[in-house]
Amino acid sequence: MAPSLLRFITTEELREREARARAAAAAQKTRNQSFALYSAAALIVTLGLTYASVPLYRAFCSATGYSGTPMTDKSRYSSPSRLVPTYNDPLNEEHKTQRIRVAFNADSDPNIPWTFTPQQREIYVLPGETALTFYKAHNKSDKDIIGIATYNVLPDRIAPYFAKIECFCFEEQKLLAGEEVDLPVFFFLDKELLQDKEARDVHDVMLSYTFFSARRNPKTGQLEPDTDLSNYRVGLDELPKRT
Repeated sequence: MAPSLLRFITTEELREREARARAAAAAQKTRNQSFALYSAAALIVTLGLTYASVPLYRAFCSATGYSGTPMTDKSRYSSPSRLVPTYNDPLNEEHKTQRIRVAFNADSDPNIPWTFTPQQREIYVLPGETALTFYKAHNKSDKDIIGIATYNVLPDRIAPYFAKIECFCFEEQKLLAGEEVDLPVFFFLDKELLQDKEARDVHDVMLSYTFFSARRNPKTGQLEPDTDLSNYRVGLDELPKRT
């Protein structure tokens, strides 16, 4: 009886050990899967932030008007009341609101064989009044070229109130050899500028674009203007005189 009982106990122990081993292996597998998922998530987030660094910077500039960047935050014109021309000065209803001269400037980097010009040199708008203008770009070479435009507005203090509803800035523009295209800019000056003592007396504004050939960022692989954006200032040092 003793040998038989011994064999029976040994079998049970083996079964228990096998069960514990399977449970331990399953737990280890679960931990490995969780670690792999967390690692993958962290990697995705890191890569996402890396690839989004330039768009996030653009979004920050567009949302705050930082460094003379015209506003493109669509929440600013979600209310139809913002898109109504202001005919009277809100601080003095007896005075008519003076129209603001918006001049347009266009440049192209010497390394890109394009001509780039505004189709209108200037327009006059009231705060809250929408306006549409066009730029023209022409690829003079015999090769297809991708260009990207940077932009700025002067004076800097008007930038938080210069809201662009539609524009071509920081977007890849591929022009075929010899191709010519019209590029629209749809914008308005937010009427809140009339409440800002530093901006309300601005009556001359310059919106300026410069086209660069596109280069591939060696770290992110993203196309970007072939220039040092941290040091380059688009636009003119002074506004042109009225003619």
